[in-house]
Amino acid sequence: MAGGVAIEPASGQFAGLAERVLRLIAEIPAALLVVAEIVVLFAGVMARYVFHAPLIWTDELASILFLWLAMLGSVIALQRGQHMRLTAIVAGFSPAARDRAEALATLGVAVFLAMVLLPAIDYASDQWFIETPALGLHDTWRVLAVPAGCALMVLTALSRLLRLSWKDALFGLLVVVVLGLALKLGAPALKTLGNLNLVLFFVVLLGAAVLLSVPIGFAFGLATLAYLAVLTRTPLTIVVSRMDEGMSSLILLAVPLFVFLGLLIEMTGMAKAMVGFLAAWLGHIRGGLSYVLLGAMYLVSGISGAKAADMAAVAPVLFPEMKRRGMHEGELVSLLAASGAMSETIPPSLVLITIGSVTGVSIAALFTGGLLPALVLAIALAVISRWRSGAENLGGIRRPPWGTIGKAFVVALPALILPVIIRTAVIEGIATATEVSTIGIVYSAVAGLLIYRQFPLRRLYPMLVETAALSGAILLIIGTATAMAWALTQSGFSRQLAATMASMPGGAIGFMAVSVVAFIVLGSVLEGIPAIVLFGPLLFPSARAAGIHEVHYAMVVILAMGIGLFAPPFGVGYYAACAIGRVSPDAAMRRIWPYLLAVLAGLIIVAVVPWFSIGFLS
Repeated sequence: MAGGVAIEPASGQFAGLAERVLRLIAEIPAALLVVAEIVVLFAGVMARYVFHAPLIWTDELASILFLWLAMLGSVIALQRGQHMRLTAIVAGFSPAARDRAEALATLGVAVFLAMVLLPAIDYASDQWFIETPALGLHDTWRVLAVPAGCALMVLTALSRLLRLSWKDALFGLLVVVVLGLALKLGAPALKTLGNLNLVLFFVVLLGAAVLLSVPIGFAFGLATLAYLAVLTRTPLTIVVSRMDEGMSSLILLAVPLFVFLGLLIEMTGMAKAMVGFLAAWLGHIRGGLSYVLLGAMYLVSGISGAKAADMAAVAPVLFPEMKRRGMHEGELVSLLAASGAMSETIPPSLVLITIGSVTGVSIAALFTGGLLPALVLAIALAVISRWRSGAENLGGIRRPPWGTIGKAFVVALPALILPVIIRTAVIEGIATATEVSTIGIVYSAVAGLLIYRQFPLRRLYPMLVETAALSGAILLIIGTATAMAWALTQSGFSRQLAATMASMPGGAIGFMAVSVVAFIVLGSVLEGIPAIVLFGPLLFPSARAAGIHEVHYAMVVILAMGIGLFAPPFGVGYYAACAIGRVSPDAAMRRIWPYLLAVLAGLIIVAVVPWFSIGFLS
C-alpha cells in the first residue's frame, strides 16, 4: 500500500498492457471485416437483382473474409469473457477454489490452442496448392486465419494467467501436466478399453472441463484433440480441417449479419417503435403488457435471430411500466426468459440457420416451419400471464384514443415491415438468408437515418466489435463441435447411436420423447448451438429412419433445447435474462416454473401434432 492505494504487481501491469495491445490488434480489423462483409454481399445482391449482372467473385471474397472474421471474433470473445460456458457450478465455490478453477479453465484453453497451432500452420501451408476459381487466390490466405487467431488467443490466455496469483497458476499447471502425463503413459492400457474411451474422453474429460467453466467450444476441441492424440495415429491437421469445414459454410455467413441487424434495430429505435405500438394497442387490458412483451419478442425475433439482443431490445422499454403496475420483478424476468425459449424457432433464428448448415435441411423449410410452433408456445404463455397478472394495478390506465393507436401504428409500420420482408424473401425463395440479411441492414440504416432520425455514429464501432465477438463465439463452437462429431463418427459411435435409437421402444413416439428429454438436458449444460451442432448430424438421420419429418423434428428439439437453455439453475439464457432485466437470479428462481411448464405443454402439443411444424410446407 502507498498512500492508501494498492500498487498493482509488475506482472499485472504487463498483463494489462498486453491485453490492451491485443485488443486493438483484434478489434479494429474485426470491425472492418464486418463492414467489408456487408458491403461485398450487398454489392452482390444489387448486381444480381437490380442490374441483372451477377458478380461471380462476391461469395468467394466473402468466404475468405468470413474465416478471418470468425477467428478474430473468437479472440475478442476470449478477451471479453464472452465465450459460452457453464458458470453455475464454479459460482458456488469458495473464492480460493474459484480462483484455482479459473486458472485450470484458462490453462485448458491455452493447452487446446497450443496443441492446434502447429497443425493449423501445416494445414495452411498444404492449402497453397488450392486456388479459388474466380479470384485465383491461394486458399492459404484464407486458412491463415486459423493459426493467426490461435496465436492471438494463446497470448490472450497467457496474459490472463499473469493476472492470477502465482500459486493458482502453478496449481493449474501442475494439474494439467499430471493429467497429460497420465494420459500419455496410460495410452497402451487405454487402447485396450475400446469404445469405453468415448466415455472417458467425451463424458468424463469433457464434462469435467465444462463444469470447471472451460468455454464450451474449447472444451469440445480439447476433448477431441486429447482423444485423437492419445488413442489414434490420426494427424491433428484433420481437426483443423474439420474446424475449417464447420466454420466456412456459406450458410453461416448470415450469422454475423443477423447479429449486427439485431443491434441495429435497437440502435435506430425500430424495436422501440414496435413495442410502443403494441403497448398502445394492448397495454390497457389486464395482463396487456405481458402480451406486449410476448408479441414484441415474436416480432423482434423475426429480425435479429440472437436472443440476447432480442431481450435487450424489449425489456428496458417495458419493465419500468410493468413494475409501476405492481408486477414483481421476478415475475417479469421469468416471463422474459420463457419468451426467449418460446421464440427460438422464429426465423431468422441463428439456431435454424445452424441446423440447416450442419444437417442439410432446407433453410426455407425451417423458416416456414418455425412460425406456428412459436405461436403455440406464445398462446400457452399468454394464458399463464393472464392468470399471474391478478394483482396488477390498472388504476388510472385507460385505453388510448384510436387516433393515438393509429399514430403509433404509422410510426411502427416501417419497422413492422422488416420481419415480413425477411421471412417472405427466404420462404418464397426470392433471396437466401445471407442476402436478405444484407438487405435488412441497409433497410434499417436508411429507416434509422431518414424516418426515426436515430443513428448515433459513436455506437457504430462498439456494435461492429460486439457483432464480431458474438459471431466468433458461435462459430468457434460450430468448428470444434464439427471436429468432435467427426471423431465420434470415425469411432463408430454414430452407427451405435443410430442402432440404439432405432430399437427404442415405442417407435417414433419413443424416439421423440427421448429426444425431448435429451435436448432439455443438453440445452441446459451445453447451450443451444453446441448441442445442435454436436448431435444434429447424428440424430437427424435416425429421426428420418423413424419416420419423423426432419422439419418437425428440428422444431421439437429446438424448443426442448430452449427450455433447458432458459431453465435454472444451469441455463445460461436464464442468467442473461436476469442480467438484462437487472434482477437477481434468486428473485425469479421460484416464479419461473409455471412459465416453463407452459412452454413444456406447448412443446408437447407441437411434438404430438406435426401439422404445426409442416402444415404450410409445399
